[in-house]
Amino acid sequence: MLPENIIFFAVFLNLIGAVLYIKSIAKGHTKPNLASWIPWVLAPFIAVFFQLKAGAGLSVLPIFMAGLGSLAIVITAALTKNALWKLRTLDICCLLLSIAAIVLYILTHNLDISIIFAILSDGLAYVPSYVKAWKFPDTESTTAYSWPILANIVGLLVIKDWHFTIYSFGLYLVVCDIAMITIIHRKKLFPVESKS
Repeated sequence: MLPENIIFFAVFLNLIGAVLYIKSIAKGHTKPNLASWIPWVLAPFIAVFFQLKAGAGLSVLPIFMAGLGSLAIVITAALTKNALWKLRTLDICCLLLSIAAIVLYILTHNLDISIIFAILSDGLAYVPSYVKAWKFPDTESTTAYSWPILANIVGLLVIKDWHFTIYSFGLYLVVCDIAMITIIHRKKLFPVESKS
């Protein structure tokens, strides 16, 4: 376990990721899918609330920053011309299911089940961005995913009391962000040899 004050370094890492992603949006390189980013604003804030209820400490700061960074990204994308990804049927379905999971998450009175619904909501929000990154990897930037991996690992390393409710959301974010980076860079990581 690391000293709890190191968590402020994790906050800084999350900030770097968000700022670099926002710059990529402003330059016209990245087109965020709002079907993902809107739930990514809500789910982390609600997760932090339930984690604090479960007794978490400063280890929730990277998750809080994930929500705050997502909010800044949504605002930037909404204010930047041609920065938004055109929503498709799958995107809208995942967005609606994600919001439904958020509602269930709030209504559940069991902290462990609430966190599962938070993860479900957030996971459903990843689907549209995974699909977009798979088909059009040049419309994504890894900065919003790589820096938070480090931040959430630091967050996990300062946890004193390892209960599912406290560690699960941070661990889940690490796994999903690694998956996103792998999808974005899959052609470089797993080059397909051309048939000659």
